[in-house]
Amino acid sequence: MIQTTTIKPKGFYERYIKRLQAIVLSLIAIIILSPILLITYLLVRVKFGKPAIFIQKRVGKDGKVFDLYKFRTMTNQRDEDGKLLPDDQRLTSFGKKLRSTSLDELPELFNVLKGDMALIGPRPLLVKYLPLYNDEQARRHEVRPGLTGYAQVNGRNTITWEDRFKLDVEYVDNVTFLNDWKIIFKTIKTVFKREGISEKGSATMDEFKGNGHRV
Repeated sequence: MIQTTTIKPKGFYERYIKRLQAIVLSLIAIIILSPILLITYLLVRVKFGKPAIFIQKRVGKDGKVFDLYKFRTMTNQRDEDGKLLPDDQRLTSFGKKLRSTSLDELPELFNVLKGDMALIGPRPLLVKYLPLYNDEQARRHEVRPGLTGYAQVNGRNTITWEDRFKLDVEYVDNVTFLNDWKIIFKTIKTVFKREGISEKGSATMDEFKGNGHRV
């Protein structure tokens, strides 16, 4: 288990290797997975229409906001007043399959190439959460957000917000080559076992309301 330490200067790996490694690995992944990316894109177009890519503002390193890319998993169904229906009503069986296999996350590889994200790091969260973090929780933004992270291999979307942020900060204080590769291999295992996709009884993870707890 990663041990929490005090804030420390970046090591050699974090300064010179981590970003280069992310570029190389994400590029290799895009090339190898290009048939899956294309097929998934076409299926999403057929199931949901345009656009196939869902773009949402998320918070990255140093609190910088960027556009996150994902494959759509929900319809745009609205009520009589024109408001979007709840997530569980818009999430289709096809969308659930995309999420359970993590195929909806594949476009984020392009975020990694652009430099918005890393392969490993705290998952990028919604902009509206920014004012809700305490000082310790906000430390998750000291590094680039990741395609996967320490919290994702220790419960993913089924753990409390408080525990998720604690794991995020533990990672921030312990960015090493060994820890990153441990997380990569654990992520592969988690994806294949389809663990922690969402909280039981919920289509998505509960909304963060502040104070480190879910509601």
